[in-house]
Amino acid sequence: MPLSLSLRCALSICFLAYFVACAAPQKSPERVFDVVIYGGTSAGVMAAVQAAEMGKTAVIVCPEQRMGGLSSSGLGWTDSGDKAVIGGLSKRFYQRVQEHYNYRSAWRQQQPEQLSRYRPEADAMWVFEPHVAESIFEDLLSEYSILVHRNQWLDRAAGVSKQGTAITSITTTSGQKYSGRMFIDATYEGDLMAATGVSYTVGRESNKAYGETLNGVQIKNATHHQFKNRISPYVTPDNPSSGVLPGISVEPHGNEGEGDHRIQAYCFRVCLTDDPNNQLPFEKPAGYDPLQYELLLRDLLASPRHVFATFDPMPNRKTDTNNNGSFSTDKVGGNYEYPEASYERRAALVEEHKRYQMGLFWFLQTDPRVPKDVRTKMRNWGLAADEFTESGGWPNQIYVREARRMVGEFVMTERSLRGLSLTPESVGMGSYNMDSHNVQRYVATDESGHAFVQNEGDVQVSPGRSYEIARGALLPKESECSNLIVPVAVSASHIAYGSIRMEPVFMILGQSAATMACLAIDGHTSVQGVEWKELRTRLLADGQVLQ
Repeated sequence: MPLSLSLRCALSICFLAYFVACAAPQKSPERVFDVVIYGGTSAGVMAAVQAAEMGKTAVIVCPEQRMGGLSSSGLGWTDSGDKAVIGGLSKRFYQRVQEHYNYRSAWRQQQPEQLSRYRPEADAMWVFEPHVAESIFEDLLSEYSILVHRNQWLDRAAGVSKQGTAITSITTTSGQKYSGRMFIDATYEGDLMAATGVSYTVGRESNKAYGETLNGVQIKNATHHQFKNRISPYVTPDNPSSGVLPGISVEPHGNEGEGDHRIQAYCFRVCLTDDPNNQLPFEKPAGYDPLQYELLLRDLLASPRHVFATFDPMPNRKTDTNNNGSFSTDKVGGNYEYPEASYERRAALVEEHKRYQMGLFWFLQTDPRVPKDVRTKMRNWGLAADEFTESGGWPNQIYVREARRMVGEFVMTERSLRGLSLTPESVGMGSYNMDSHNVQRYVATDESGHAFVQNEGDVQVSPGRSYEIARGALLPKESECSNLIVPVAVSASHIAYGSIRMEPVFMILGQSAATMACLAIDGHTSVQGVEWKELRTRLLADGQVLQ
């Protein structure tokens, strides 16, 4: 029987609706990652690798383009302390460095026998070129098929969504949203931690706060990177009315052991070379002002020759160049704003540090007042042309020695490091000196009232032992957040953080952070609720050294 006109119309409408529905774009369900890691530091990479090894989906969301933080940005002379306590993925990283340099093809500008830090029989190598570290990090990410979203900046004002005490998603300034079950803040600045509402601090606690001796203002201890001569702080020597030289504070410097808002100085760990065939010349920075380096000039004219002391050798005639002595690559007092500053202000501060350090090298090479032996020696050096090629040989990452520090379930202190108080439930170990660079430069006076410049804040004291790092130092208070782990901006006092803040330790803690996250998922619990016995067993099985 032929279909009626009305029925044929109805069927046509149905088929049309069906085909329109099929052709229309379908909204895909939102992906929820097991572990969302914010920050592309060495800790962030190792956290992602560990999550993948435990069968979990992970994504790294980060402002950086270059993976590995300081480890791939010039800090190639590893501050490692007791290497016996470096295990797990951290040790595997340095073993890969050794494997790389065991190939003769890795040695382009020198023979391996010419570098004392290379030993072919060793199972790990602790000095390396920046591009080698970056390559290893990228290889790890590729081998584990880890998704990385670069140039994504957390919306610090409104980018964290929570249900109760649990983060559900983070959103970046580009509008990109990342949902997850567990979150890890692997940034040096602690930006995700702070945006989540977790307690933190910036600056130095007083010695009284945690029963310490090396925290707060440090005048008596600040002897190592100090002016050895009584250098006038004034533009016109010994004339206060001429004003103080750049970089010298006129604020009260505080009393011994008092807490304050100040943080230890930053610099770039620049990679220099004396190979003329692989060298970029230093350029005169915009706004160059030789007065910025007048203090250094006066010190050099008084005889010190400290400026080359930390041109630490790396493979292929390169250096990891660090601050040393009274006046060097640290821009003392130039970073107080940085931890809490906007992204724009941070970028401006980083640029100020870059101009300062570029100007320092230019000054040492070109200013005719600089002693001839210093100028002649400095002219042998330039930026390595085959490093940081996208930025003219200059590192991408400034050395953020400390910024925000979480105040979590447990606070690591000088007493913890020295073994004077119990450190529960170790998730890794540290061993390096309690190391703070100078914090301020001020005008001091002697008994006769004569003014001279003084550095303050430098501490370099061994804890006397390798020490355990408590898992509670990586965890916020559960009432504040139940699914966030913080392996870099850890819960520690200023002086304890000065030892913990080493790149091998950050890799160790990144791995342990991911282990806690994965076990929390498996156990359907908060990160604070992970069973200690289960966590310890897994960490040891994965090669971590816990005591």
